[in-house]
Amino acid sequence: MSLPALSERERRVLEAVIQSYVETAEPAGSRTISRRFGLGVSPATIRNTMSDLEEKGYLFHPHTSAGRVPTDSAYRLYVDSLMGPATLLPQQAERLAEEIAGGGSAIEAILRRAAQSLSVVTQELGVALGPRLDRTVLQRLELVRASAERLLLVLTLSGGAVRTIFVEVAGQIAESALAEVSLVLNERLAGLTLRDIRASLGPRLRDSGGGPEARELLNVFVQEGDVLFDVPVAPTEDVVLGQASVLAEQPEFASGESMRRLLALTDTRDQLAEVLRRRTEPGISITIGAEHGDPRFDNLTVVTAAYRTGALSGVIGVIGPTRMPYEKVIALVRHTSLLVSDLLD
Repeated sequence: MSLPALSERERRVLEAVIQSYVETAEPAGSRTISRRFGLGVSPATIRNTMSDLEEKGYLFHPHTSAGRVPTDSAYRLYVDSLMGPATLLPQQAERLAEEIAGGGSAIEAILRRAAQSLSVVTQELGVALGPRLDRTVLQRLELVRASAERLLLVLTLSGGAVRTIFVEVAGQIAESALAEVSLVLNERLAGLTLRDIRASLGPRLRDSGGGPEARELLNVFVQEGDVLFDVPVAPTEDVVLGQASVLAEQPEFASGESMRRLLALTDTRDQLAEVLRRRTEPGISITIGAEHGDPRFDNLTVVTAAYRTGALSGVIGVIGPTRMPYEKVIALVRHTSLLVSDLLD
């Protein structure tokens, strides 16, 4: 249900209350707002306006004698139409670029550094989700003998990911047959996505010729292709988390119970991955408190942006209390997603 429209004065008072509460974590009273924000009206007028905003569902009293605190609806209005442009300070951009670019170039390493860096610069919990690998392009593969009846299939994928899968065979296969099969697999499968390989493996390997051992081994790939090229979700599509301890300084997590609830949420990685997977559309995505439709996310905001490399996409962002500096967080998350996209490209 949509909330009532606001007058210009109501919008200015609401913006001031939100800014005050974000900065201090203390409920805002009319005298505080009058003194700090110079709205050009008396504390009594501000008090009446705050009362109207409470009736309209934008503010509430945490207890009887307190000032007012913004509701989820207030934060939504603020994000959509009240806050200023999200801008990034040059030193913040430089710091992010240095920290995320340093180290290995594999997808997992980049995402780990990005989530950690976001935790530090935003003081929220950095979070990232790797791309779905069924859309990853196979660059090359190798067959390595592990034992007499076991081969190691090494897949090198776009974006720097490498995956290894064991292949069971009936008996020792000659090196010449391994080389022959490796050549056929690379010629006919390299450049395709894993999803396309699984869907068309049989026809692509049909009439490949070669000696009896090579044909027998290729038949193993035809029969077991759905399994061999169904690369496990973890760790590339797993959730990567930054440093949760940065949230301990925030009043919302001062109690051990609050922090335990957050840590319990991050422990259910598969469910958290499902939440993030729905946020891969271009641009910034912001979900506030009750908007999640999940009581575990009450009092939390999730700010994410999609990163892209070729046909692949994933998510980078932060989780924190609804009382967060939205302009700063949005600018940092957006810039980090661009950095990750550039590094993966």
